[in-house]
Amino acid sequence: MTSRGFAAGDPYAGASGFKSNSTKFNSKSFGATFSPGFTVNVNTAGRGGGSPAAAHRGGSPELLPPPEFTSPAQVRNYCNSLRAAAVTLAIEVAMGAEILKGVLAAVPDPDGRLGASRLRAHKVARKLQRSGDALRDAAKNAAAAYASFQQEYEEEINRVRHRARRPQVPRMDWAQQ
Repeated sequence: MTSRGFAAGDPYAGASGFKSNSTKFNSKSFGATFSPGFTVNVNTAGRGGGSPAAAHRGGSPELLPPPEFTSPAQVRNYCNSLRAAAVTLAIEVAMGAEILKGVLAAVPDPDGRLGASRLRAHKVARKLQRSGDALRDAAKNAAAAYASFQQEYEEEINRVRHRARRPQVPRMDWAQQ
């Protein structure tokens, strides 16, 4: 037992030695914070190696493929990669804005005004929310760019589409013996 009345190895003792006698959470005494109950993981293992520049930086994969637009498939791949990256980042930024708002709302107002800490937190987090909105719009525009490409170059795509089909499998000719 220590001088505070509980054992040093007590699992209910906090880092500062504080032990709560109550099992209820009191948000006024502890300060409420927001932490989401889910995470977003992006698996890029199946996308192939990466560029030499990524290997030079330590092997981290790049968010976008190189902007080489020599075929419709490369245009589609680039637009889809941009859309996927923007959606992922938009979600992360929106969650960050909510977390920041929750953390800053717990900071007391220096003048002691009611609701002022929430107002200040909202003003700061609003800029991150706008960044998240811009990333969401970037994802929409990336998808729209590929749709526009398909519309504008439909004739050229259709002209070579027959060549892109797999060749016919040779058939066995039983008459020839």
